[in-house]
Parts: sequence; C-alpha cells; structure tokens
Amino acid sequence: MVFSTPIFMFYFLALTLAVYYMVPRKLRNVVLLTASLFFYWWGERIYVVIMFLSTAIDYTHGLLVERCKAKGNDRGAKMAVTSSIIFNLLLLCFFKYWNFIAGSFAAAGLEFMPIIQYIRIPFMEPIPFHLPIGISFYTFQTMSYTIDVYRGDARAQRSILNFGTFVTLFPQLIAGPIIKYKDLGDQINERTCSTEKFASGVQILMVGLGKKLLIANNVGMLWDSYKAMAPEQLTVAGAWLGVLAFTFQIYFDFSGYSDMAVGLGRMLGFEFLPNFNYPYISKSVTEFWRRWHISLSTWFREYLYIPLGGNRCSKPRWMFNLFVVWAATGIWHGASWNFLCWGLYFFALLMVEKFFLLRPLERAPALVGHVYTMFFVMVSWAIFAIEDFSHLGAYLKVMFGLGGVPLADMSFGYCLTSYLPILCVAAAASTPLGRAVYRTMGRRAQYAVCTLLVAAGLLACTAYLVDGTYNPFLYSNF
Repeated sequence: MVFSTPIFMFYFLALTLAVYYMVPRKLRNVVLLTASLFFYWWGERIYVVIMFLSTAIDYTHGLLVERCKAKGNDRGAKMAVTSSIIFNLLLLCFFKYWNFIAGSFAAAGLEFMPIIQYIRIPFMEPIPFHLPIGISFYTFQTMSYTIDVYRGDARAQRSILNFGTFVTLFPQLIAGPIIKYKDLGDQINERTCSTEKFASGVQILMVGLGKKLLIANNVGMLWDSYKAMAPEQLTVAGAWLGVLAFTFQIYFDFSGYSDMAVGLGRMLGFEFLPNFNYPYISKSVTEFWRRWHISLSTWFREYLYIPLGGNRCSKPRWMFNLFVVWAATGIWHGASWNFLCWGLYFFALLMVEKFFLLRPLERAPALVGHVYTMFFVMVSWAIFAIEDFSHLGAYLKVMFGLGGVPLADMSFGYCLTSYLPILCVAAAASTPLGRAVYRTMGRRAQYAVCTLLVAAGLLACTAYLVDGTYNPFLYSNF
C-alpha cells in the first residue's frame, strides 16, 4: 500500500486513526501491529511471513543476548548477536542479490566453470521472485536492535507485541527512515499523544504528500522523457536538464516519504528523527552526506564504520574502512553494478575532499562550493538512475559534450519552457527560504498561512490522488 493513494489516505489511515484513538492506551500497540501487518500484507501477501520470521528471530535473540550478558557469558552473547546479524544479512542477500549474482555469473560465462559444475551450485538459475518491499529497511532496524542490546545501549524488549510493533510500524516500514531501537524503544512502550502533536503531524504529512504528488511526480515525467531518448536524440543541454529533473525528483520523492513518515508518526504520538536537512544547499560533498538520508549514514557509521575501526587507525586502514562503507552504501541501494559504482564514486570524491579540497572550499565563496557540490551530485544521479552501462556511458558522453553532439535543440527549448515553473518551485523548495520567511511572521500570520497552505495542499493533492495513477515512491524499490 502506497501513502500517495486514495485507499491509504481516505480509508486505511482514517480507519486506523479512528480505532487507535478510541481504544484504551494499553491496546494501541495491538491496533498499530494489526494495522501495520495489514498494510504490508496488502502489497506483499506471502512475504509477510518473512517479516514474521525476522521479528521472531530477532526478538528471541535479543532476549538471549541479554540473558547471556546478565550471566557474564559474553561469548554466548556474542554468538547470539552474530547469528542474528548473519540471519538478517542472509535474508537480505538472498531476496535482494540472488538474481543479480546469478545473472552476473551467467553473463560472465562462469556457469560453465568445472568447479561450479562439480560442486553443483544451483545459482546459475535466477529464481522468479521479486524484492519484498521494505526488506532493506526492516532488516537493518532489527540488526541494530540486537547490536544495541549487546552493547548495553538498549534493554531487550520483553513483549513480542511491542517488538512486533517496532519492526512493522507502518509509517516507516516501506522506505524508512531507518529507526534504531534505542531511539524508539521507550516510545513503543509509552508515548504522549496530544492535539498539538497531532496537528503538527498533519502539517508535516501534507508537506510530504505535496512534495511527492505536486513536485516529484511532475519533474519525474521530464526525466522519464529524457531517459527514454536514444543517445543520438539528446543534446548537451537536454541531458543536463533531464538529470536536473531527476535531481529534484529523487529528493522530493524520498524526502516527501520521510516527511510523511515523520508526520504519521507524530499523529500516532511518536517522534522520528529527521532524515533530510536541505542537502542541496551543501557546500561540499562531505556536507551533502551529512544532510542526505541521515538515518542510513548514521546506521553505517554506528554499525559498520566504527566497528571496523573508524578513523582511529592507520591511514590505509581508515581508507579501507571508508571504501567498505561506501561500497556497502552503494549495493544497499540496489542489486546492480551502477549502484556499486555510485557508492565508490562518492568514496573517491570524499577522499579527494579530505586530502585536497575541504580547506579551499571552506575559504572559497559559498556560491563556488554550491556549484561544485551540485555538479558532482548531479553526475552521481545519472550514475544512480541509469542501470544499463552502455546507456549510462552514452548519456554521460552527451552530458560532457563528447562525440560532436549539439548543444541544444527545439525539443530542449520546449521542455525548458514547459517545465520551468515547476523547476523553479522545486529549486526554491529545496532551500530553507520558505522556512526563513515563515519564521519572520507573527504568530497569527503563521497560523493563517499554515492553515491556508495545508487546505490548499490538501485540495491539490486530493485532485492528484483521485485523478492520478499508481505512483510508488522510488526508495520503496530499494
């Protein structure tokens, strides 16, 4: 079930909220768990069994880790947390990467290697299944739970009902943000609901819905048209315009989902940490990654980078640690070579910044830093968006004017004039300009403007919901 659909907004959400606030507080987690499982079952059916299995395994392993720690059996606790991590990684790798590995082996002709024939590894044959929605997110959440219990950062959850609520919580189930148990555990057990919190949640929900329906979906059509063009039909300006459209699409699509998750959580009494902080105003790639997909960056820092040794080691080992983190970041996004290249592209950029560019960028005018960052970020989005390497290579050649391609044509002019208003709106909305203006207003003016914008946004989004087609969030595919 997708947030930006009438069935979610007008039926599922309305019914869930009504029942949630009608029942006694002690039964609210029962309502949430039931609603979340139905929410997931609606789109996945049989794959809900995988979520049940993941929940049961990590619930029991969390209790086992805590019991071993209480008895001073650190070896047993370490074995328990290790088995939990291995289970989750195997689950993720099987469903997300099996067919990719099988296809890569087949493409390389490795299925004919004698050793593979001898040991009869059956993974030359792809298996006809699709990626379970949300598996990249909830496996990371449950892994962080057992690790936090082992480290002593959280206590094991005694109630499987409450733990199931944490794992399946529908506002962030499909595309995050990735929420660590130590940040949410207390709220699962007890949380405060209020009219003010509910109202602010509605506002944030509408902002996220507007980002998705009014901006992301519209600029996405421009990117789709350029991505579908044959290389000989592209121009330099057109290729950059297409990537600019995807740059805005992925930001407003993903940050829109995150805003909706935060808003829905607040309507239910939860406080989720923000996942984006205006990444396109960054003055370096390093700063960009402090502002983009914050929950994923934080997860990899806490559970991979620091355990590998972080930066408290020799310089070669530190570089290796970062290499592993960025390779993992790339393949986490998808089972395709372009995602690995995308992750390593950022690894290379961050290395160059660390050794050569950070100090000059700090001294340079802000505009220079912004232009530099957006240039390399936009190139990265081309790598991210185009999975086929031959298509990607051809598209990048056009972007950089190689091969004698024209600078622009009539098609570019038409697309630019047609989409210029929404591109300007997207550019302004990707900065904190609106928030700064809002803060200069008096309290009454703020209330009036907020009410007007929410009402107008609701009307516009409702029109899109009723008239639109199925439009899943981009990150629900990861």
